[in-house]
Amino acid sequence: MIQEFRLPDLGEGLTDAELVQWLVAEGDTVALNQTLAEVETAKAVVELPSPFAGAIHQLHAAAGDTVDVGAPLVTFALDGGEAASPEPAAPEPDTAPEPVDAPEPVADSEPTDAVSAAPRREATLVGYGAVGRSGARPQRRARRSPTAPLATPPPLDGERERPRSTPPVRRLAKTLGVDLDAIAVNGRPITRADVEAAALPQPAATARASAAANAQRVTRHPIRGIRKHTAAAMVRSAFTAPHAATFVTVDVTETRQLLESLSRDKALAGHRLGILAVTAKAVCLALRRTPFLGARWDEEGGEIVEPSYVNLGIAVATDRGLMVPNVPDADAMSLVELADAIGEIAGAARGGTISPAQLTGGTFTITNVGVFGVDGGTPILNPGESGILALGAIRRQPWEHHGEIALRDVTTLTLSFDHRVVDGAEAARFLTDVAGVLREPGRAMLLG
Repeated sequence: MIQEFRLPDLGEGLTDAELVQWLVAEGDTVALNQTLAEVETAKAVVELPSPFAGAIHQLHAAAGDTVDVGAPLVTFALDGGEAASPEPAAPEPDTAPEPVDAPEPVADSEPTDAVSAAPRREATLVGYGAVGRSGARPQRRARRSPTAPLATPPPLDGERERPRSTPPVRRLAKTLGVDLDAIAVNGRPITRADVEAAALPQPAATARASAAANAQRVTRHPIRGIRKHTAAAMVRSAFTAPHAATFVTVDVTETRQLLESLSRDKALAGHRLGILAVTAKAVCLALRRTPFLGARWDEEGGEIVEPSYVNLGIAVATDRGLMVPNVPDADAMSLVELADAIGEIAGAARGGTISPAQLTGGTFTITNVGVFGVDGGTPILNPGESGILALGAIRRQPWEHHGEIALRDVTTLTLSFDHRVVDGAEAARFLTDVAGVLREPGRAMLLG
């Protein structure tokens, strides 16, 4: 028995996926739930388990192909059944006599695409069979009427006056390879300066030659997979939500000192506590006072949807592009639990083992641009969210402290927000709360 397996809906309304690699080949016998292939969606690389136990009869795509949801992916031969041909029998050749008055093709006419000795098949999805003949007769090229007028011949060269020039000028033109007929002088004799000017490289020709040379020195990368979908999402976000941004520079010396102290605590050995984890905790605390930073704009419903939880997204740079997995219910976690969860999802994203569920449903995002040595920036909102915080690099620099100048650890926080959902006062209050926790970690007890 033949059974077809089509690419399933992998969640969140995704319409297609890119086939990364097959883990089976045609003729292989597979078990139920054995991994058939890896596919990459807009969210992650996903393993596809086999829905049947049997033999692989046909693979309908190759690595690198983009497959639509619902399109055939694998054909199985179950219970040892032989595979039937997916194509219908070829139609009988058309033996109807040619009409007597049918115009004959001219001797120099070429056959059109419709004329072929064998039936031609349209490109179809494998497994649906070939498209047969339409039944329409091939269209023949009509004869030209004997009385049809011929095109008017171009004027002969002898019908126009050859440009005037002296023998030395003609010798120079021959030496430089210049065509005197191509020089426009409006009836006056051609001079030596005209020939020399014509011999110089023309700007258009120079530009074409430069472009052709540069074309050989570029590398073209296909836009596909996560990078393709991320780009589309960022464009949609940038031109849908009215972005606004606000900044604050904060002294985080006390937070750095706290983290150094915690790193020496043997009870916390094995837990990676860093500035990102403290920032994540500060965000969760600040969202309690300004919950609209975690809300979303529902255009169709005409509502602002405010969740009672925080699914905290963490932007992660991977070899396949930017990914934003999130920590569910981050607001209910301790600092240590939050640090562990962030490390786990970041590792899964870079290793390609993140699940689609972990990449959806976020309510607020943090992007740590400081790890790249960047002081700050204005990030684009993750689609469906109303706030994203950029954490800049921490710099040791002179700073006012207790009325004196001292070397302090300083960083810049940038908040981008959807101005439909959040007004400037709310954004400022949120950013001030986050900065307050990073400046004085003890303030977390006041917000908590």
